[in-house]
Amino acid sequence: MKRSVASFGKIIGLVIFVFIGTATFAQSSLKIAKLKYGGGGDWYANKTSLPNLIKFCNTELKMNINPAEDVVEVGSPDIFAYPFVHMTGHGNVVFSDAEAQNLRNYLLSGGFLHVDDNYGLDQFIRREMKKVFPELSFVELPFDHQVYRIKYVFPEGLPKVHEHDGKQPQGYGLIWQGRLVCYYSYETDLGNGWEDQSVYNDPEEMRRKALQMGANLLSYAFMIL
Repeated sequence: MKRSVASFGKIIGLVIFVFIGTATFAQSSLKIAKLKYGGGGDWYANKTSLPNLIKFCNTELKMNINPAEDVVEVGSPDIFAYPFVHMTGHGNVVFSDAEAQNLRNYLLSGGFLHVDDNYGLDQFIRREMKKVFPELSFVELPFDHQVYRIKYVFPEGLPKVHEHDGKQPQGYGLIWQGRLVCYYSYETDLGNGWEDQSVYNDPEEMRRKALQMGANLLSYAFMIL
């Protein structure tokens, strides 16, 4: 009997070890991706932005995200491997029907899309996201929404990084059954604020605010998994 109890204890210990080891591996292999889309827009813009955001989150918030960003196509089944997908660019965006359906399935299954207008994206992304969610429209989020306070507090919403048309920055969302599935940052250019300092020579305080807002978005996306 004693031997059986001891054997049972070893089995339980092994199960716990395997569970912890698997959880640790899963956490360390967590990755985020940049969205590759058609239509001619420069989806590849801001080459240093995501790596810098990842580094900031890993250092400041101990997120343990893989330091290398991936690239994923809108219509690829691989998109379901990423809890957070970032999209940027200056120009045209076109989703095929199949791509729009794939992106919709991804967002409904728990994925999160951050669209960052790099100046010139607005008219195209609004049109194409209507293919993804015909029943939804972008709504401006109130400043007390969780994305503005989950880790770092932004009482007045998005920080302003670059001027563009000189308008106030605005944060829009697509909300499905009470859940924010897509966040759209407009008239701020967060991704530029995440870039290496030498790219735009932005003040360090501005870059830090942009990185903090990005960290909020990642924190929110990971929270809703």
